[in-house]
Amino acid sequence: MPFTLRAPCHSELTIKKSRFIGCVQAVASREEAQRIVQDLWRVHPQAAHVCWALMAGGQSAAADDGEPSGTAGRPMLEVLRHQDLTGVLATVVRYFGGVKLGAGGLVRAYTDAVAQALLQAERQPVIALTELHFACAYPHEGLVRRAIEAHAVTLLQVDHGSDVRWRVKLPQAQAADWLDALANQCQGRLQRIEPD
Repeated sequence: MPFTLRAPCHSELTIKKSRFIGCVQAVASREEAQRIVQDLWRVHPQAAHVCWALMAGGQSAAADDGEPSGTAGRPMLEVLRHQDLTGVLATVVRYFGGVKLGAGGLVRAYTDAVAQALLQAERQPVIALTELHFACAYPHEGLVRRAIEAHAVTLLQVDHGSDVRWRVKLPQAQAADWLDALANQCQGRLQRIEPD
């Protein structure tokens, strides 16, 4: 089961006079991650590098930001991958201290900065959600509303026309059973609608 993080966590390392400021945090998208990286440049205008790694399913990415290729972003991404994390951004701001660390030293510094931040992080499971669209007759509207409230299903939309049309969101793992139970309560008079 993949995990994300409850709150941002930070670390700070000094290696041969270079300062590495790490952060791991949950993000919803690559766009949000890029905004965070841009904000880091505004907060740390004197930094030499702001390297980052994003583990977000199909949006996974990494950036070395001027460090030698493969010494920062990719190793940071591997740390996230080995922790079974998704929807997480790792950033490391580096202030250069005047002493070159070499490729191996850079890989260790960037991975250590991320790993140290992750040691403090509280993980939470990622629960896949799905949307259901269905319709029922008016006499079953109250029954459907009670079923939504009783099972902590999120009501996204309800439309009243020739019948009552519902759009709800709930954990994917329980969606089929919930809808089947609801259809039984409605005596089979519940119609699933495929979304446009």
